[in-house]
Amino acid sequence: MGFRVGYRPDFPFPGVWLYQSSDESDYGIVHIIGTAPSGSKGLEHYLGDRSSQGSNGTGAFDHIAFSATNWREMRARLLELKLDFHERTVPSLGLHQVFLQDPAGVTIELNYPADDEA
Repeated sequence: MGFRVGYRPDFPFPGVWLYQSSDESDYGIVHIIGTAPSGSKGLEHYLGDRSSQGSNGTGAFDHIAFSATNWREMRARLLELKLDFHERTVPSLGLHQVFLQDPAGVTIELNYPADDEA
């Protein structure tokens, strides 16, 4: 998706902050933290009374959507990486949707202008 890993404070648990540009003053556009089935004492301490046991994070959600451009470039990247995806167009919205899954099984929805797909 063109994000790059950038500055992240030295928290006592694994993770990355993703940025869309070289400007790191906005605290990143996506924050990802690592949890493990064996737990993470650093994360548990940071979160307070919530347990970090298991891999459910803060709760279940189905998917996250991003507005995107240049579907042809992303399609080539997905094919090169051999990542499964499916797509559909919503004519009434002029929207072309692309769906793929991250390693944890969360669906990523990329929304392109339908004329980007043509």
